[in-house]
Amino acid sequence: MRRTLVVVALAASAMTALAFLIPLALLVRETVHDRALNAAERQAASIVPDLATASAPDDLERAVAAQPAGAAHRMTLHLADGTTVPRAGRHSATPAQLVAAIAHGRSTTVGVRGGASLLQPVWLAGGKVVVVEVFVPRSELTHGVVRSWVVMGLVAFVLVGGSVFAADRHGARVIRATRRLADAAARFGDGDLGARVSPDGPPEVAEAGLAFNAMADHVVQLLAAEREMAADLSHRLRTPLAALRLNAEALGGGPVADQTREAVERLEREVDQIIRTVRKPTSRGSCDAAKVLRDRVRFWSVLAEDEGRSCELIGADRPAPLPLPGSELAAAVDALLGNVFKHTAEGTAFAVTLHRGQGVTGILVADAGSGITDPEAALQRGRSGGGSTGLGLDIARRAAESTGGYLRIHRSVLGGAQVQMWLRTRWLPPQRRSRRLVGRRHSRSARPA
Repeated sequence: MRRTLVVVALAASAMTALAFLIPLALLVRETVHDRALNAAERQAASIVPDLATASAPDDLERAVAAQPAGAAHRMTLHLADGTTVPRAGRHSATPAQLVAAIAHGRSTTVGVRGGASLLQPVWLAGGKVVVVEVFVPRSELTHGVVRSWVVMGLVAFVLVGGSVFAADRHGARVIRATRRLADAAARFGDGDLGARVSPDGPPEVAEAGLAFNAMADHVVQLLAAEREMAADLSHRLRTPLAALRLNAEALGGGPVADQTREAVERLEREVDQIIRTVRKPTSRGSCDAAKVLRDRVRFWSVLAEDEGRSCELIGADRPAPLPLPGSELAAAVDALLGNVFKHTAEGTAFAVTLHRGQGVTGILVADAGSGITDPEAALQRGRSGGGSTGLGLDIARRAAESTGGYLRIHRSVLGGAQVQMWLRTRWLPPQRRSRRLVGRRHSRSARPA
């Protein structure tokens, strides 16, 4: 933006300067040229009275020498008999030019070597014609023109430079205010809820800063209310959890009892984690996607074995770090695998694949069921159909989008549905996310499932 403002100011001021300077420069040159010729014409006219009274060549030479141009050997009299006064004077005009001047009947300027000559025909008594020639050197025709052009060029340079400097300073002020606003938004999106911006810059940017501060205050209030509600709900869950634990302890031994107790313990840990989180919010965490997938697939493989389902985990043999807390990723994977068990018949195989790309990691959950007839509706909360609320896919979608990624549904190679959860390996705030990723998201959503 700053460069654009400078270029626009440079182009506008340069065109304006040229629009005024070029005509002005031509006008200065023509003025100097005309002034030199007018001076020569005045000197030619001043010798006319002497021509009427003087007849001897010596008198004519004295009259010529009395003129400034004559003293500088730049004035010559061309007499009717073809002689010149002074005889050693400068003869610049050709005979043809002299004849043309007499035929023209008034002063004429002709170009000659080294400058220009003013030819002034004078008719004397007896029908004689004398042509007064005043030579004007090129130095007088252009006297001061170059200096005037240099001065005008310097003035234009100062004006253009001043406009560019002013545009650069204004652009820098706008850029600084915009960057401060963007940095505050990035910090706020990264979990710094106290990030605010001091409104500065142009009125529009300052208003945007005020609006951001008001939005941030409102979000903090909403989060505080949500934390209070979540903490209250979590505390209320402790009573039924205590009853579940007592009932689980009373089940005795056996695989089913062990699984029940393990589920109750895990539920208690999740509730404790929720309480700790809402009491003391922490910044965004990270996890190893491969480790999370191994843990969750191992957990669900027990139920898969009971239902006769084949389960396969692919690509989780090496670390895959993600800017997402492990509990959020585990909840998203559990939601996707839970959908497989809920919406496919017993014995239906499924596979979980971990794909590592450049700047992005994909978690693909595929099954051999009947597939999803309307993927777009399934991605919308509450419209997945089949008696489902769509909360499972919504949890996975929000986990992916929290890193700048996305969730899509396609047909799997097993014949059923394949839910693809793509997560960026480096978290970016919304205003800095790649437009390429957004464009790719829209292009993929247009494909048939």
